[in-house]
Amino acid sequence: MLKETFLNSLSDSYIHVKPLKKDVFSPHISLDEAYQLQHAFTAAKRKNNEVLKGYKISMTSLETQSLFKAKEPLYGQLTDKQITSDISLSKHMLNPLIELEIIFVVKEQLTAASTIDEIINNTQIAPGLEVPDSRFEDWFPKMSKEQVCVDGAVGGKVTIGEAKDYTYKDIDNINGKLLYNGRMIDEGTSSIVMGHPVKALTWLLEKLGEHGLTLEPGMFVSSGTFILPKTLEIGTYTGEFEGIGSVTLSVTD
Repeated sequence: MLKETFLNSLSDSYIHVKPLKKDVFSPHISLDEAYQLQHAFTAAKRKNNEVLKGYKISMTSLETQSLFKAKEPLYGQLTDKQITSDISLSKHMLNPLIELEIIFVVKEQLTAASTIDEIINNTQIAPGLEVPDSRFEDWFPKMSKEQVCVDGAVGGKVTIGEAKDYTYKDIDNINGKLLYNGRMIDEGTSSIVMGHPVKALTWLLEKLGEHGLTLEPGMFVSSGTFILPKTLEIGTYTGEFEGIGSVTLSVTD
């Protein structure tokens, strides 16, 4: 009953864009239980006619893991409703941040048994901007990793640019820049993402395998941020990725 009540509160917060007190969430559940609750949260979204379209990988650097006392990344499930190129802060978001990420777009099914060569041959890459957001108020970086996990790895919105084929070398230690209203506000490299973004995708597939899940054609994966998250504000954000291209997100009131 407590689980059902919590999930109802989480779903209501997601649908009506209103924050939850962190104390509605039990601090005593395990990470495995947190993933079970996350999957139930996704199932509730399906009842709202949303479709699972992809995953985000969170905490892919030692720095972000240390913020939440985590020993490995987390994944979150994202739906079609969470893909966008424009955001209204007042209508869509609670306490959003913005991150600079490479997006993998899946062409053929991938499983925990897929090799790196199979991963590269069966995905494309795209420039991406991810907007983490939580249903819990005052969340960053003041939540436990279990709370982050339950909340879809604080899945908010994601903006995906044009996808193209690539090689391992194409995204090895490349530079990415985040611009706000045309001015660069931060930059980082792909090596921050577990040494290489493909390694993050390999981690995800292994973790999904533990949960009986796979990546299906048409799904996407937001692979991990090049930079520490920034507070999202009204304006225009552009992500520029060396050798890959750029992507733009418009944020209004």
